[in-house]
Amino acid sequence: MRHLALALLATLGLTSSAGAATVTYNLTFGPEAMGATGTGSGTAVYDDVARTLAINVTWSGLSANTSVAHLHCCTAAAGTGTAGIAGDPGSAFPGGVQSGTFSITFDLTNPATYGATFLANSGGTPAGAEAALKAGMDAGKAYFNIHTTAFPGGEIRAFTAVPEPVLAGLLGAAGLALLGCRRRA
Repeated sequence: MRHLALALLATLGLTSSAGAATVTYNLTFGPEAMGATGTGSGTAVYDDVARTLAINVTWSGLSANTSVAHLHCCTAAAGTGTAGIAGDPGSAFPGGVQSGTFSITFDLTNPATYGATFLANSGGTPAGAEAALKAGMDAGKAYFNIHTTAFPGGEIRAFTAVPEPVLAGLLGAAGLALLGCRRRA
């Protein structure tokens, strides 16, 4: 029975990543620069079947009006540092506001989705860029940032983080399976 429980645990771990069609990353914005005042939150949803990345964010309290926003990847260490532009929403991002919401879905099969340098450094193909971006998001080395007129290098940013409930749910199910096996023995 113990082997059955261990097999169940291994299977749960594999299905959560290999079988998932989507992965949702939490985005929690904080100041990127000294003197920045904004906050915000959102999600980035990666769909490995449709090969898209849907970003939905809300922000407020910026010290100045928005100018642009970018998806960046990949920093040297998780949750810190800076990286080049991996994706650019361009004119779709609302400029001239201090609070708001924004949604965009990137087509990860389209080479125009990616920054030219990021694409070139990822093998020059959309498939290579998608794989590099997904690996960066999984590792917490990708971030979405919002630039303002006061902070042209970026006022607030949010690194990608996979939500904990996914892991907690898997561990909880595995724990119940182990307890069930133990009681029967």
